[in-house]
Amino acid sequence: MISTYEPASKKIRHYSANACLLPICSLYGAAVTTVEGVGSTKTRVHPVQERLAKCHGSQCGFCTPGMVMSIYTLLRNHPEPTSEQMIAALAGKYCHFLICRYVLEPLNHFLQILCESICCQRKTNEKENSWVLLVFFLFKVSTRLFSTDEFQPLDPTQELIFPPELMRMAENQPKRTLSFHGERMTWISPVSLDELLDLKASYPKAPLLVGNTSVGPEMKFRGVFHPIVIAPARIPDLNVVKCLDDGLTLGAACSLSVVKDILTNAVVEFPEEKTKVFSAVLQQLRTLAGEQIRNMAVCCALGAITIVTNLVGFVILFLGRKRQIPLRDIFADGVGNNTITPEEILVSVHIPYSRKGEYVSAFRQAPRRENALPVTNAGMRVLFEEGTDTIKDLSIFYGGAVSTTVCAKQTCRTLIGRHWNKQMLDEACRLVLKEIALPGSDSGEKVDYKKTLIVSFFYRFFLEVSQSLKTMDPCHYPGIPMEYRSVLQDFKTKMPQSIQIYQDIEPSQSPQDPVGRPVMHQSGIKHATGEAVYVDDLPSVDGELFLAVVTSSRAHAKIVSIDTSEALKGPGVFDIITAHDVPATNEFYYSDDPEIIFARNKVICVGQIVCAVVADSDDHAKQAAAKVKIEYEVLEPVILTIAEAIQHNSFFEPKRKLEQGNVDRAFETVDNIIEGEIHIGGQEHFYIETQSVLVVPKGEDKEMDVYVSTQHPNLTLRLTASLGVPANRIMCHVKRVGGAFGGKLLKAGLLASVAAVAANKTSRAVRLILSRGDDMLITGGRHPFIGKYKVGFMKDGRIRAVDAKYYINGGCTPDESVLVAEVSLLKMDNAYKIPNLRCRAYACKTNLPSNTAFRGFGFPQSALVTETWITGVADKVGLSPEKIREINMYKENEQTHFKQKLDPQNLIRCWNECMEKSAYYSRKTAVNEFNKQNYWKKKGIAIVPMKFPFGLGTRYLSQAAALVHIYTDGSVLLTHGGIEMGQGIHTKMIQVASRELNIPMSCIHFCETSTTTVPNACASVGSAGTDVNGMAVKDACQTLMKRLQPIINKNPKGTWNDWIKEAFEQSVSLSATGYFRGYNENMDWEKGEGQPFTYFLYGAACSEVEINCLTGDHKNIRTDIVMDIGCSINPAVDIGQIEGAFVQGIGLYTMEELKYSPEGVLYTRGPDQYKIPAVCDIPEQFSVSLLSSSQNPYAIYASKGIGEAGLFLGCSVFFALRDAVTRVRNERGLKKTFALNSPLTAEQIRASCTDDFTEMVIGSADCASPSLFGPDHSYH
Repeated sequence: MISTYEPASKKIRHYSANACLLPICSLYGAAVTTVEGVGSTKTRVHPVQERLAKCHGSQCGFCTPGMVMSIYTLLRNHPEPTSEQMIAALAGKYCHFLICRYVLEPLNHFLQILCESICCQRKTNEKENSWVLLVFFLFKVSTRLFSTDEFQPLDPTQELIFPPELMRMAENQPKRTLSFHGERMTWISPVSLDELLDLKASYPKAPLLVGNTSVGPEMKFRGVFHPIVIAPARIPDLNVVKCLDDGLTLGAACSLSVVKDILTNAVVEFPEEKTKVFSAVLQQLRTLAGEQIRNMAVCCALGAITIVTNLVGFVILFLGRKRQIPLRDIFADGVGNNTITPEEILVSVHIPYSRKGEYVSAFRQAPRRENALPVTNAGMRVLFEEGTDTIKDLSIFYGGAVSTTVCAKQTCRTLIGRHWNKQMLDEACRLVLKEIALPGSDSGEKVDYKKTLIVSFFYRFFLEVSQSLKTMDPCHYPGIPMEYRSVLQDFKTKMPQSIQIYQDIEPSQSPQDPVGRPVMHQSGIKHATGEAVYVDDLPSVDGELFLAVVTSSRAHAKIVSIDTSEALKGPGVFDIITAHDVPATNEFYYSDDPEIIFARNKVICVGQIVCAVVADSDDHAKQAAAKVKIEYEVLEPVILTIAEAIQHNSFFEPKRKLEQGNVDRAFETVDNIIEGEIHIGGQEHFYIETQSVLVVPKGEDKEMDVYVSTQHPNLTLRLTASLGVPANRIMCHVKRVGGAFGGKLLKAGLLASVAAVAANKTSRAVRLILSRGDDMLITGGRHPFIGKYKVGFMKDGRIRAVDAKYYINGGCTPDESVLVAEVSLLKMDNAYKIPNLRCRAYACKTNLPSNTAFRGFGFPQSALVTETWITGVADKVGLSPEKIREINMYKENEQTHFKQKLDPQNLIRCWNECMEKSAYYSRKTAVNEFNKQNYWKKKGIAIVPMKFPFGLGTRYLSQAAALVHIYTDGSVLLTHGGIEMGQGIHTKMIQVASRELNIPMSCIHFCETSTTTVPNACASVGSAGTDVNGMAVKDACQTLMKRLQPIINKNPKGTWNDWIKEAFEQSVSLSATGYFRGYNENMDWEKGEGQPFTYFLYGAACSEVEINCLTGDHKNIRTDIVMDIGCSINPAVDIGQIEGAFVQGIGLYTMEELKYSPEGVLYTRGPDQYKIPAVCDIPEQFSVSLLSSSQNPYAIYASKGIGEAGLFLGCSVFFALRDAVTRVRNERGLKKTFALNSPLTAEQIRASCTDDFTEMVIGSADCASPSLFGPDHSYH
């Protein structure tokens, strides 16, 4: 939080900001409060931190301090914030755990509206949720995941004050020019316009930096270097805010947040007729970036503001004297004096009041509704001759579609004098498409979508103005049809309402026994106070070096030479590390193809590590790495896509196949056959803590401490065999991991090996922290997937035969690709009995970074293929998708297609409960009614079942060990082989130990996972962490209790401490190991049968969405989930896992899109280009219920592993969107079969909602839509 004092107004302003946008020089005179300053466990935990932790608002915890600071700043400014302010404060926050519902609940508590909102929800949905009351009565369920009684109150009088010395400095010290000199840069901050002019003349190439939203990313991501930076933010003229007779003047250095506040107040204060321009600007600002970025970005950065203000506004320039020019002239290729010269300073922007007969609107469509750069935005203005609909003046501007804002000036000139009617609309659309030329995109974007938005936005403006004309004069202007009016309202983010239902503990359970209770995450408070330690938080080691990797810029090429001469001359550079420095093994073989540490003679993907630079600072290492010159000789073929891999027969072995029944004969007997394919894009893990490792040589016997963010310390240990030392010399430590999702297995080990080789060569500690861009470039993610299918079925919807082929893009090395292909086959049936089935899977070998494990591990892709042909069958036979699902669902004790026994009772229970809880059929009727009444907006609803098999396929992969020490003071130290990465495994293990030892959780401490305490631990993957490590902890605790039992029997009334003291005096060992052999799982691929799984999780999800047919945008209205997870050890943690996985699934299926260049370079290398879900994507109503009375005899305390399963249920949103699109097409008479791929982005939705506008752009052959006005509507 940044706090500044303004002497003139004597006001203190608090605002939140991203640290990466804040040059330290810009903070002169400001007070900075970090999360440590808000509160800590050593002093006092702040109410915000306490609520966030106790409301289970933290999982991996890496992004929790940012959440705390956003909420804290909001409450400093607004002690009683509105729901809109709460949403805005968190709109810029995103995380692949995404449990923002929990983050918002603490805020709700400050408003004391949480219970009210739930009660209101129950009242309005009383009929729908009547079953909830029955469940409460029958099954003793609970909906309280935390108690508000223990929360400390928020007392604004106890907050930190603004430092008096800074206040005195601001009031008494005269402003003077500031200069700061660094190693490579100079920062100059002038205080007058004249001084700024002199600086510009002296340093014509120096950028002017105010908000740093342009220069900062340019320097960080594109390597641009500026030796001189001029920061004019302290010049009073640039911060002016004036309310004049003809409008508002805003200084060019005013932040967008300040502009937003000023315009919001103006809209309230002035008549609506005068504030149309202000409202249009606000419309843009509400979804432009997050609060933290708006606090920094300035209005002179143009973009969102000028797309509107260029319609009517002007700018004031300074070059010795002030002058003003219209903004519209600048963007309409201004001539003569109406241009900004390089020497001039843009001082302010003037936004005039709107006039009578003038209408102004702004539109915006982005990959994500909030905090995303636009695909296209637009500002439009029309002025009519007084009392008529004759166009007197017209302005149309577009941004985003091309590199700069453009004006459709020829179109506007042509339309002056026209009446505002259908003929004008048709002419305008054709003219603007002709005038606005869009060049072919080199970043993977499709031009057709932008063109469609260009005309769709104008049509939306046409509708708005037509309706406004009717309001002005209903006798002369008919307005627009009722069914069109909903499209005039943009989707807005609302405060999510939610309910969570789980089975309460038995009344007989001991109050001290924590199992089954919603216990706070063990590190929750430390997450919220910033005290939780991650790899890059570890203190510096004497002589520590920083490592930066040098990666390949070619997808497939021979390395001709590596020139490091310039790099070695860089300041602080210590050495260059290459494959020649690896003491032992540079390649590791887990199959026929190796995993490689350093490329030696050739590179096989863009992003492969060729060498590394070690230097005395991270900046020096990166600067030197950029100077390494590698000469390549391109090799053929370069294979990037699945289609190219098929063409070149490029696959990893073995290929896999499963078959049951007689598929060919079944196809001969069925009534109908459909064939198709679906493409499913990859997904970036986007863990918030990037790949991180610190290697510290210990100085003797080649020992090393390796601190690494990994899911698999033992694999990291094995990969350091590249050093040629035994595993007993490498001590691998993992305290916690800031998110992983499968992405910190092999790649984390390889990167640790890179750092270990460097540490070995230099005999110095080496720290390697990947930047977000490098992490995304190097590591790979979820496998892109193509599913081809042929399905035979009867007229009644019974599916008799399926023949499917799956192709996954494995990348350049095997990694886990073959295993992912196998799992995709084993889990492809999802919830359905298919009597005759043949499916094959191929892992394609390409020249992309190798893809790897990701939450769900092949199931989210293959099951989506299955649900796609389920809906295809439904379309063909004329039944609803839910009927086809019910007809073909497993119903009795049966066998899967690999001959494993299955009891689907809980599958059916989940399906029926989800049907009832979601009030599916009544809501489907309501959806139908909505769609009849709305033409340009449509709703869709879908319900999807899930069967998720649990298991790792073979016994040795699920073995586990634990070590428990009891100290003479009665305290217990617990360790095990599991990794804490947000799933709460340490919390659950402490719960297990607490039950087994019958002592409070407060007596038990978990320190870290380490190969020194638990050797040979298996990876924390496949939702198995709690299952297997829980068994090991239980075993160790029972061993200890068995030793203590004779002492307890002799003194049954003694205390725990009494018994421990006595045991020590009797020389009873108070340390024990626990072990679990693993589940007896196996699979014979030759026979196509086995028992690769131990048990099954079940679930169902119903989702409802609404789409905007003009833009392709959508909102998630409601989701109801029912999950069978056995008896939950910790309902708060488990429900958080379900919700987080579900939202991550929404990202996979509807939003997250990886784009590559034709040369194999990843374009989407950061949050600017790659969008994961944010607060705006959480369903407005979100309900999760855990199936009651479910037992699982195979796992610890009858629980089930829950980490992965919920992700697939995100596809219920995909199929709800498909349902909405289908309704659009049916209404428009589009009978042609259509295919939707994943992710189902706004671009795809818009293209599928074929109409006159898409026909204008692409000449769609199947366009059978009515006129632009729909059926039976004509104007004028």
